[in-house]
Amino acid sequence: MTQADFLKTPFSAPVEVPAEVISGPARFFNRELSWLAFNWRVLEEATNPRVPLLERLRFLSISATNLDEFYTVRVAGLRELVREGNTTPSDDGLSAAEQLVLINADARRLMETQQSTWNKLKREMEAEGIHLLTRSKLTARDQEFLAEHFLSKVFPVLSPLAIDPAHPFPFIPNTGFCLALELERETDKRRLQALLPIPQQIDRFVRLPGEARFLPLEELLLLHLSMLFPGYRDTGHCAFRVLRDSDLEVEDEAEDLVREFETALKRRRRGQVIRMKITAGAPEALRALIMDELHVDPSEVVEMRGLLGIADLKELVLSSRPDLLWPVFIPRVPERVQDHDGDMFAAIRQKDMLLHHPYETFDMVIRFLNQAAADPNVLAIKQTLYRTSKDSPIVSALCEAAEAGKSVTALVELKARFDEAANIRQSRRLERSGAHVVYGFINYKTHAKISTVVRREGDNLVTYTHYGTGNYHPITARIYTDLSFFTCDTALGRDATKVFNYLSGYVQPAGLENLAISPISLKPRLLELIAAEADHARAGRPAEIWAKMNSLIDPEVIDALYAASNAGVKISLVVRGICGVRPGIKGLSDNIRVKSIVGRFLEHSRIVCFGNGHGLPSKKARVFFSSADWMGRNLNRRVETLVEAMNDTVKAQIVSQIMAANMADEAQSWILQPDGKFIRYLPEGKDDLFNCHRFFMENPSLSGRGSAGAKDVPKLAHSMD
Repeated sequence: MTQADFLKTPFSAPVEVPAEVISGPARFFNRELSWLAFNWRVLEEATNPRVPLLERLRFLSISATNLDEFYTVRVAGLRELVREGNTTPSDDGLSAAEQLVLINADARRLMETQQSTWNKLKREMEAEGIHLLTRSKLTARDQEFLAEHFLSKVFPVLSPLAIDPAHPFPFIPNTGFCLALELERETDKRRLQALLPIPQQIDRFVRLPGEARFLPLEELLLLHLSMLFPGYRDTGHCAFRVLRDSDLEVEDEAEDLVREFETALKRRRRGQVIRMKITAGAPEALRALIMDELHVDPSEVVEMRGLLGIADLKELVLSSRPDLLWPVFIPRVPERVQDHDGDMFAAIRQKDMLLHHPYETFDMVIRFLNQAAADPNVLAIKQTLYRTSKDSPIVSALCEAAEAGKSVTALVELKARFDEAANIRQSRRLERSGAHVVYGFINYKTHAKISTVVRREGDNLVTYTHYGTGNYHPITARIYTDLSFFTCDTALGRDATKVFNYLSGYVQPAGLENLAISPISLKPRLLELIAAEADHARAGRPAEIWAKMNSLIDPEVIDALYAASNAGVKISLVVRGICGVRPGIKGLSDNIRVKSIVGRFLEHSRIVCFGNGHGLPSKKARVFFSSADWMGRNLNRRVETLVEAMNDTVKAQIVSQIMAANMADEAQSWILQPDGKFIRYLPEGKDDLFNCHRFFMENPSLSGRGSAGAKDVPKLAHSMD
C-alpha cells in the first residue's frame, strides 16, 4: 500500500492468508521485532536526502542510543526468561529463546548498517569541512596542541589499570568504553596486560584548532601511552564497550521507597553484561581475557569494523554550522494568551485551550505554574512529575509556591526508567521547600500528566487544570509533539482532584465525570467505544476510527479493532513505534490501515477519534486525548488518563487540524504492509510532498486563537470531509 492508497476510500484490496493466521497468534506482530523495525526507520532518516546533513548524523546517533536501551532492558528481560527456563510464548507465539535468535540476527544487520551509514556521512561531512581524524593524519602542530590538551584536560581523570594477580580485572559499568592493551617493557621485554577506561565525564571527540577537525578520545590516549605506561611499548590493543542489564527490581514491601530505589540503582550499575562490542582483529589473548572476566558468552559479542559508540556522534552535531541543520524554529506564544497580556488564568477562563507542542511553546505550562506560585489568590497546587529536566523550572515553581505558604502536593514517580536518580533528587528538593511529596504505588507507575491550581475568585474556589500527553520536561518539549489542555471546567477539576486523592490515599475514585483512568476504567472505556463504533457500522451508519499513539500492542485492544474492522468500521492508525496490528488481511483487518511518521519532531501525542455514527471528520465525533499508549503496561500497570474533548474548537483542532494533517502527511510517512514491512513513499521528482510538521510550524493551533480560531478550520480538513 502506498501513501496515495492510505488516503483513498475504499481501502486497498486485502491480502488472503491461511485461516490459522486469522485466529492464531500469527495475527499479531512480535513486539520486539516491531521495535527493531521502528529503529530501522529512525536509521533510514540518516540517509534521507531531504534531511540536513548534521540532522542525519543526529538520527544515526539516536538509532544507536535507542538500540543500547533496547538491549539493556528488553533483551535483558528475554535473556532472564531463558535462564529461568521459561518457555511461555508471547502473544505472537514465539518463546523468549526464539525471539532472541531473531533479534540477534536483525540487530546485527542494523549495527552493520549503522557503520556503513556513518562511513557515507563521514565522507559528506569531509566535503563540508568537518573531519574526524586518526593519529596518522595529525600535523606536528596538532600533536603539540594535543600534548597540552592531554596533560591538562585528560590525564588527571585517567586510571590506567594493570591486570595481574595483584590487580584483578576492574568493574566496567553500563555503556563503559575501554582500551585493552598488550604492552612490552623495552628494557627486559616483560609483558603486561592493561586496561584504560575511557572517561565518560569528558567529550568523546577532541576538537583541534582551526577548522572543524576532531580526534576521537581513544586515539588521543593511544597517542600518549608513553605518558601512562613509561618504558613500555604497545604490541597490541583493542577497544570494547559493554551494555549491562538495566532493569530495576524493587521489593514489593519496601518501607522506604526512596532508599529502596537508591539501592536498586546501585544494583543496576552492576547488572549482567548483555552485549559487548569489540573492535575486529583484537589480539586473541586480550579478547579471551575480556570475555572471561566479564562472563560474556560468544553470542553476546559483536565484532565491529569501524567506530564503537556511535551514540557519541551527537557531539559532532555542530551548532556552529546552521547551514547543515534544520532551519531555526521558534515556538509560538498563543494569540489568546497575548490578548490577555500573558495572564494564563484569564486566557483559560475565556475558554478551554489546547496547545500543540512544540509548535506552541511549552513555556505556557511553566508560566501557568509560575503565575500560580506568585498569585496570592492561589491556595493549592497539585502536580504529577514523571520526567523533567535537571534544573526544572516546574520544580522551582512548586518550591516557590510551597515556600510562600501554599499547599503543594507533588506526585514524583520514582520508577521512570533511567530518570530514577534525577527524580529522587527532585523529591528531596521539594521536601526541603515544604511541599508534600508522595510516590504513588509500588506496583504501578504514575504516568498521568496532571496539574491542578486552586484559586480563590470572589466567594468561590476555581480549579484550573492542565492535562497533557507528554512529560513536564521543557527540553524534550522542544522536539516531542504533545498536547497541553488547559481548562477551568468544574467536572474536569473534580476528576483531577479525585485522581490525586487516589495517588496519595490509595482509595479508588468514584463517580469520575469525564475522565477514564488506568488501571481501573481506561481500557474498558476504549473497548466500549470501539464496540460502539462497530454497532454503528452494523446498523448501516458511517463508522470510522482515527487513532494516533507511540505503540499499539495490547492483544485485547487489537482483537477489538479486528472485530470492528470485520463489522465495517474504517480504522486509520498513526503508530510511531511498536505496532502489533496486521493491517489489510482478508477476514481479519480488511478495513485497517497503519502508518508511522518519523521526521523532524518525535511524534508523542496520544489521540483517538470516533465517528460516533457520522464518520470522520465530523462535529459530532467523540474525541479523546491520553497519556497512555495502547500497551498492556499502560492499560493495566500504570496510572494514566483518557480525557474527552467537549469544547467544539478543541475538537475541531484535534480532528480537522492535527489528525487530518497526520493522515495527509507524505514526506515523513511509512505504510505498514500485511507482512510487517514498512514501505516509504517518496516519489521521484516530486518536491512538494505534504509534511505535517511543516504544516504545524506554519499554522497556529485553533483554540489558541480564541473565538476567531473556531471559524478558521484549515482547507485541508474540509478537503477530507
